[in-house]
Amino acid sequence: MIRENFSNRIEELLTAKKDIKFSFEFFPPKNDEMNIKLWDTITKLKNLNPDFISVTYGAGGSTRARTHETISKIIANTSLVPASHLTCIGSSKDEINEILRNYWKIGVKHIVALRGDMPLNLINSNYSTDINSYKYASELVHAIKSLRSDDINFKISVAGYPEKHPESRDMKQDIDNLKRKVDAGADQIITQFFFDCDVFFRFKDMCLANNINIPIIPGILPVTNFAQVKKFADMCQAQIPDWMTNIFNNLDNNIDSRNIIAAMISIEQCRLLMQEDVKNFHFYTLNRAELTQAICSIIN
Repeated sequence: MIRENFSNRIEELLTAKKDIKFSFEFFPPKNDEMNIKLWDTITKLKNLNPDFISVTYGAGGSTRARTHETISKIIANTSLVPASHLTCIGSSKDEINEILRNYWKIGVKHIVALRGDMPLNLINSNYSTDINSYKYASELVHAIKSLRSDDINFKISVAGYPEKHPESRDMKQDIDNLKRKVDAGADQIITQFFFDCDVFFRFKDMCLANNINIPIIPGILPVTNFAQVKKFADMCQAQIPDWMTNIFNNLDNNIDSRNIIAAMISIEQCRLLMQEDVKNFHFYTLNRAELTQAICSIIN
């Protein structure tokens, strides 16, 4: 019965009206082995013709050089459209503006604008009150938009949190923060990952109720490593349903079954979102291709 139900859902996806867009997130490699793995992943996923691919940026710009190197290599060796994450905490306004101008020169036209986490060496400092830094993502978005006077016109994505940012008091405060980013000039929202689609639908309704009318792209995290996903979820306070925990706790030593179930979960998640006319999906690949490739091939 389970196999029959899942087969019916796959059939529903295969016969559904398409227009689906994908985007993929990668992180810059730390060493030669990880670099080979990243480019193997990019090579496999580029055939899915993603709308864009993004490259993350460490706290306080800690991966700045590696992010820039990865973006430059993508531009030089592929036809993919890169978006660079950019965090403002830990960098001066002049540094951020110089980074933006350099990105524009090499061909980056899309920025994922984030406040970022405070680097450990600055947590106990007064850096956050420095008038020469952008303290919030909304300030960074406004600064990026201000570069239009220099004939620089980035597309800007910002982060959204369906279960609220860990530092927000409640969802109202979090939506207010998101509204400031949108009012500053953001073009689209990419959400933190979630596993309950109702969480996303409630978040979208709250956005609409607060006149946030730009596209909202759900973030999808295929579960390649459940222990790792639990750590991520704890950090960003995303909820993992009990049924998921119960399933994966019994699959620690069964990689094949774990991958099959992980794919089924993400496919079902995308199917439910597509039923509500969601057409854009942003995949957190963790620099792995297999699950994301299988999921996207089925839903597209």
